[in-house]
Amino acid sequence: MELVNVNRRSFLKMTGIATGGLILGWHVPKFAIAATLENPKALNAFLQITPDNQVIIYSPNPEIGQGVKTSMPMIVAEELDADWEMVTVKQAPIDPIFGRQSAGGSRSINTNWDNLRNAGGSAKHMLLQAAAEQWAVNANECRAKLGYIIHNPSGKKLSYGSLVERAANQNVPAPNNLTLKSFDEFTLLGKRIGGVDNLAIVTGQPLFGIDQHKAAMSYATFVKSPAYGAKPTKANLDEIKKLPGIKDAFIVKGAKTPRQLAHGIAIVATSTWAAFKAEKALVVEWDNSNAASDTYSEMKTQAEKLALKASSNQKLLSKGDAVTGLKNAAKTVSSVYSYPYIAHAPLEPMNCTAQWQDGKIEIWAPVQLPQPAIGLVSRLTNVDPADITLHQTRVGGGFGRRLANDYVMEAVAIAQHVKGPVKYTSTRESDTGHDFYRPSAFFTFNGGVDEQGKITAWQEHFITMGGNKKANGPAGRRTTVFPAPLIDNFELSQSIIKSKMPIFALRAPQSNGLAFPIQSFLHELSTLAGRDHLDFLLEVLGESKWLDEGNKDSLHTGRAAEVLKLAAKKSGWGKKLEKGRGMGMAFYFCHSTPVAQVVDLSVDENKKITIHKVTVVGDAGPIVNLSGAENQCQGCVIDGLSVVMGQEITFTNGVIDQSNFHDYPLQRMPGVPEIESHFIQSNYPPTGLGEPAYPPFAPAFCNAIADATGVRLTHLPINKLGYSI
Repeated sequence: MELVNVNRRSFLKMTGIATGGLILGWHVPKFAIAATLENPKALNAFLQITPDNQVIIYSPNPEIGQGVKTSMPMIVAEELDADWEMVTVKQAPIDPIFGRQSAGGSRSINTNWDNLRNAGGSAKHMLLQAAAEQWAVNANECRAKLGYIIHNPSGKKLSYGSLVERAANQNVPAPNNLTLKSFDEFTLLGKRIGGVDNLAIVTGQPLFGIDQHKAAMSYATFVKSPAYGAKPTKANLDEIKKLPGIKDAFIVKGAKTPRQLAHGIAIVATSTWAAFKAEKALVVEWDNSNAASDTYSEMKTQAEKLALKASSNQKLLSKGDAVTGLKNAAKTVSSVYSYPYIAHAPLEPMNCTAQWQDGKIEIWAPVQLPQPAIGLVSRLTNVDPADITLHQTRVGGGFGRRLANDYVMEAVAIAQHVKGPVKYTSTRESDTGHDFYRPSAFFTFNGGVDEQGKITAWQEHFITMGGNKKANGPAGRRTTVFPAPLIDNFELSQSIIKSKMPIFALRAPQSNGLAFPIQSFLHELSTLAGRDHLDFLLEVLGESKWLDEGNKDSLHTGRAAEVLKLAAKKSGWGKKLEKGRGMGMAFYFCHSTPVAQVVDLSVDENKKITIHKVTVVGDAGPIVNLSGAENQCQGCVIDGLSVVMGQEITFTNGVIDQSNFHDYPLQRMPGVPEIESHFIQSNYPPTGLGEPAYPPFAPAFCNAIADATGVRLTHLPINKLGYSI
């Protein structure tokens, strides 16, 4: 995307605003300027300061619980030297001026860091220039503090609001002419700041998609085939239409893929509950000719057979001579690991409110990818994107599920048949049975250590489910996962069990599964060598270096070593433990953030687990909001605990066996342990924590059980083995 600087006068001409304060944009994409000249109201700024001293900051990215609606405006406010208590945060509209508006990959802060700092710094610069002009002094004699410009020699001060009209006549400075704060000058960033929506959330204000209410609104649900990809051919629609509260019922023809729009049946009613009740009375004949027919137990048996073989149909990576390395090893160990399919299970069910009127579409939706949602709606309805408005609401959990916009399309397809707005809501059973799942995988490991306890060889056979012949996407594999690049004799091969069952990205894609077997097997090797696991990991990391020189998003072994050392220190690693108690450590690197975790737990004779503490340490660069960072680490641990203990998706003839939280459990509050989070405030560019802090928990937890009991857990979930919290 080509970017250009826009001076203040050009910006005012584009926005059509000549008075009313300082309204600032920066680095405006050229195509946004062209669109804006035709429609002045299309361009929106990130920052507005009004004459009555209000500071309004727009948060561009979707808020899905990761805290960006608070943290992103904090960055602007820091460089602006605004008084945070006087800041009002608003959710930005969907507009090209904001660049890519998305929630995924833990990239919101990382990709917007410079722009957000420049926004605050530019506005402050213009205010300083305005004050200096008004006082007829040199701008170097002025400074900004908590919403005021202060003249250093005299102590005179002017509020930002009193300066905005004069500031509006200043040119917007180029980013390379700005002097931004050094990290040690931050006064707001790094503190614990409550979420800007907290009060509204606890008082039940309508923030989420499911809260939306419009005048004369209808309510709907969308019934899809139990087997993924089937089509309805016949249904008792006339009977359904006669039920109390039912306004309409009709068949919806889907798109090429269910991820865009599934085939199904819409039920429109006077209330959500009337629609849900009618769904239970619906009788449908389904055409299963192109539907999934897979059965997980059969796929699992196939995977187990492949795991016993050393061969595969695709070699991914080979370095050195793993076969010879194993032969020359002083000790060797072999293991088979597996993890199941799992669902996203966000607490807010899939929902969307939509309205067609005069050839235009208006949408209110909790989405992770709002801009692609508009594009998808446009392609499937032949409505110009300029005639589609999407209002992004707060999202009650995404975890990757809302990267697919199928539920938006379902609502739009229903709305096409309904006069006025219609609110579509899915049942929990539909959400569980029609997710896009994290696929299952099996691993065969062979590893060896020499007389000094160093790794001599590592062989790994990765058996993935649900992928195509190359096993790309969520069923695929990154070949540079730690410790592969740091082992001299390494071999990775892959087999694929094909399936039509839907799969997609889930929190920390690929890493969410890979960390458990790989980091657990590392602990097997350190145990085989009779060595302390911390010392073993530090030795594998070796000298401080970038694994991909020049790529600041690659693993830096020195950063990894520091998070491990701090995790050990804060957890009391190495302390003497009573019988039945153990500590497990794991490290993982993904989404540019190294994270280490230590789990301290006890296991009694009935396999009842008591978690004493979980210690999380990450290096995500300068922490923006300490409260938000801690919340993300806590959420990752709780999510990871749910997965380890009892979450599993199975299917029979293409139909999901689980339906709700009674058979797909989330960890409840009584089982949540003490979680202590620590962060290395490094000078690296800031990265995320909502995904990187998730993968290390499962191996740290299972390594702790191995330390406490001597039993190595190699298959998830562990409630099937009799363990409980």
